Amino acid sequence: MPEDPSGDDRRLAPAQVAELLGIEVDEVMELVRQRRLRGQRLGSPAQWRIEELSVADYLDDQAEEARRMALWRQSNAASFPELWGSGRRAKPE
Repeated sequence: MPEDPSGDDRRLAPAQVAELLGIEVDEVMELVRQRRLRGQRLGSPAQWRIEELSVADYLDDQAEEARRMALWRQSNAASFPELWGSGRRAKPE
């Protein structure tokens, strides 16, 4: 994802990210700890803020993972005769 040309890094509160992703704030913080979201403590008193671009990257990663899983399930559902033919060979005459 291209960087914002204005250099304006937008940072979101964990509650905002949780609302965007449809998950709990604790889950957002776990994603930060796992480094799947980029966040830092800012201000005084320090409060967590998550980079908006990292949320977009996370959503892109989730979409790609879902795409790959769908392809995997589709390949598992295909039967071998569909892929490789009936397995019968014509007898040479």
